[in-house]
Amino acid sequence: MYKIETHLHTACVSKCGQLEAAALAEAYKAAGYNGIIVTDHYNRTTFDYLGLDPAGPGDRVGPFLEGYRRLREACAPLGIQVYRGAELRFDECENDYLLYGWRKDLLADPEAVFSMGIAAFAPVARAAGAVLVQAHPYRAKCTPAIACYLEGVEVCNCNPRHNSHNGMAERYARQFGLLRLSGSDCHRTEDVAQGGICTQTLPSDSMAMAHLIRARRYTLL
Repeated sequence: MYKIETHLHTACVSKCGQLEAAALAEAYKAAGYNGIIVTDHYNRTTFDYLGLDPAGPGDRVGPFLEGYRRLREACAPLGIQVYRGAELRFDECENDYLLYGWRKDLLADPEAVFSMGIAAFAPVARAAGAVLVQAHPYRAKCTPAIACYLEGVEVCNCNPRHNSHNGMAERYARQFGLLRLSGSDCHRTEDVAQGGICTQTLPSDSMAMAHLIRARRYTLL
């Protein structure tokens, strides 16, 4: 069996993240994890933090992926597979959405993405083969999205500094037949290895990971 983290932030991209790649790699190795999905925040705060204009010219996805690249490099000698993810927030509200299995062109225009909102973005993401899961839908300032826009719900958010009302998220997912995920929502040392999924196989890349999640071939940690 393989243990995989589904919700993690790096210090070099997410303003709220406090752990650098080397520390994350060693901590997850010690906890017996085999894979990590990096879900740095893809929102206006992040782009301000990185000094990037969401509407500016040039490559804006590359700098956003720096945390993923650093963690992949740190994890390679430890035998931990690292996958590309994101945690999106649109301008319309403070909901957060975990995105798995996306290609760079989907997020290439941050200004357009932020302005779309979940109703417009969801069908585009689905057509591109990405998996969209609402993170902690019952946390303060969050509201469950209309179920038809989602493939899943994070029913077990293990961040110790927030009450994510996981029981309510579980009921919402089951009511609408949505896939269910668990994640550590890792930002700090105390958050490491608190959640995730357990699988029979270890996906070879980020798109294969999205396929595994969509197929629900896992159990929750």
